[in-house]
Amino acid sequence: MYTDGSEILYDYAEQEGDSDQAHAARELVVVRDGQRVFNDVMNHYLQRVEFASDGYAQVIPLPGIGHADVVADPRRGFGQPTFERGGAKVEDVIGLFLAGETLTDVSEEYGVPMSELEDALRVAAARHAA
Repeated sequence: MYTDGSEILYDYAEQEGDSDQAHAARELVVVRDGQRVFNDVMNHYLQRVEFASDGYAQVIPLPGIGHADVVADPRRGFGQPTFERGGAKVEDVIGLFLAGETLTDVSEEYGVPMSELEDALRVAAARHAA
């Protein structure tokens, strides 16, 4: 299964793992309504959903944070959005910055790369302005 950031997609043709042959044979379908998608367009946006041994989704990449890798993972932050690198909750990182800390201090405190902090803050500012 994959996500493009707004839908869950299933690849009915995947039998070769994550190989070039599997990518060439990819037939992605939106789980919600069975609609096929244009692979050439979607390939740039796809992120794999990771599953736990019990069959439930475990790590879901989240859209809308620019280039920052933000995921929902119940093993970290009680499933709240967290940065893949550093493992900090997005809410905590933004809160520390809004409390007056510099980006450098926030980056060092939480181990989140500066470029990812900037992306998250841009998105938070845009949502707040809307």
